[in-house]
Amino acid sequence: MGRQPATSRVDGAPAPSRAEASTSLVHSLIVSLRPSQWTKNLVVFAALLFGRELLDLRSFVLAAAAFVIFCALSGVVYLVNDVVDRENDRQHPIKRHRPIASGRLGPRLALGVAIVLAAAALVAAAAVGRGFLLVAAVYLGLLSVYSGPLKHAVIIDVMTIAIGFVLRAVAGAVAIGVPISHWLLVCTILLALFLALSKRRHELVLLQHGATSHRRILQEYSPYLLDQMIAVVAAATLVAYALYTVSPETIDKFGTDRLLLTLPFPIYGIFRYLYLVHQKQGGGSPAEMLLTDRPLLACVALWAVAVGTILYHPFGL
Repeated sequence: MGRQPATSRVDGAPAPSRAEASTSLVHSLIVSLRPSQWTKNLVVFAALLFGRELLDLRSFVLAAAAFVIFCALSGVVYLVNDVVDRENDRQHPIKRHRPIASGRLGPRLALGVAIVLAAAALVAAAAVGRGFLLVAAVYLGLLSVYSGPLKHAVIIDVMTIAIGFVLRAVAGAVAIGVPISHWLLVCTILLALFLALSKRRHELVLLQHGATSHRRILQEYSPYLLDQMIAVVAAATLVAYALYTVSPETIDKFGTDRLLLTLPFPIYGIFRYLYLVHQKQGGGSPAEMLLTDRPLLACVALWAVAVGTILYHPFGL
């Protein structure tokens, strides 16, 4: 009796070829790096826009390099987080399909890729500048620790996520060598807290009684508590942005008080996001919501155009 062909399974289904297996592995790695989440790193460009360096080629190239480096660093964090959380993710109705949780990508290979990618990103960060390297290293260290103990500390967990956004904003300023605005940091951390708390609420409501089996920290929260926190940071975000647009420091820096005209965009954006969270059960992935909800995407795009028009005076405003 002859041997079965190497390309056939016992059940009669053809086994994947080496090329197919390799392609599947690469695809699993790319999915685990979560490129759809890289829109969060657009915060790096905030200093370029508000530092009025958008039209400077050197600054633009440095900001773009910073963006790519932080995409790589955030990919490292996602890989580490998925390895650490793989058992809990298997209890989640959505996260159980992730490559590491589902078994399509081995944890050892994922950690190996994470180490290589982190080293390459830090080397590239050093080429941008020492200050930028320091911020990048702090970001990587903080978010890696978040994947461990910080994720299980009530309130500290969402604050850590918010600080990660602040570090992105700081990195963008350091990369192009512009002063770091206190207003930029305040608005960034408040908006990031708003998004992080909304994500916690989505997880709690989605999983309901099974929430604590997936993530222990969720037992420390309740929808009512999170709604209170979200209301506070949402209001604080809008107030902070409004004060920023009319502050003497801002008016003196840009030579205009017309940034106040852009306030309706943040108001609509936050209200739209709250609508999606409460009425459409969204909030699980802010990045995906931004890309899939057209009104929200249009709001962000129009805000950026309005700010750019006011700051760069192309029509003599």
